[in-house]
Amino acid sequence: MVSSVQSPPRPPGDSRSTARAAIRISGELMITAGLVLLLFVFYVVYVTDLFTAREQADATGRMRSEWHDQQRHPIAEPPPPARGTGFAQLFLPTLGPDSGFTVLEGTDLTTLSGGPGHYSGTAWPGEQGNFAVAGHRIGRGAPFNELDELSSCAPIVVETATHWYVYRVLPMPGEAASWNGGTGDPRCQGVAPIPAPYDHVVGRHVVRPEQGEVIFPVPGLPPEALPRERLTRLITLTTCNPEFSARERLIVHGVLTTQYPKLADHPELRPPELEER
Repeated sequence: MVSSVQSPPRPPGDSRSTARAAIRISGELMITAGLVLLLFVFYVVYVTDLFTAREQADATGRMRSEWHDQQRHPIAEPPPPARGTGFAQLFLPTLGPDSGFTVLEGTDLTTLSGGPGHYSGTAWPGEQGNFAVAGHRIGRGAPFNELDELSSCAPIVVETATHWYVYRVLPMPGEAASWNGGTGDPRCQGVAPIPAPYDHVVGRHVVRPEQGEVIFPVPGLPPEALPRERLTRLITLTTCNPEFSARERLIVHGVLTTQYPKLADHPELRPPELEER
């Protein structure tokens, strides 16, 4: 008979050594994962900002050169901008002096990496309908990082080759029902809940990503809800919500209250709304 061979018993300290090794390895893996995450956040928040700043500077330079050419050689109907090219500047004065960005045509990922993008097919600045613009909230210049801080009546200024357009944020959901003109604030002149079929449109709200109807001519209603000649002149800004997440979309709506034609002999004139804080 062949007797079975048994392994010698492990010393009592072996199991503790194995546990300590496992804990050490787990800790090292967690530290490594944390460092990788920090590097990723640093890249998204800071490195992409540098790339976007460069693209913004290039787009702005090309756009202003085209504007200069248009002023020297006016065209009755300039061709629409090509995808990814700049055609307007957007300012959010109450968010600080660095809140100006060149708006690019299109909202594909490549275009939005260079700055805020115009939803193709929506209205142009100052036009009847809904001029809709999307922008990142984190990284890539984060043009709409503080969009949630815009209050009712805050100016949204858009500059084009020929005009300055001043939109103002509509009353917030809690204000619309009892709106009294902003308690006499002169900045709120021309800002009020818009009658039906716009009576549901408020200054700021949050929607699901698939609710693309917020950029329709009458937000939330079918595109044919009103004939073109009866459309109100709106602006809609969209961004991800909350920060560092694409779970929802933050929406801000404004209405056109003022417009200033650019004067060829005084190109340095700027609207006073740019100085509001």
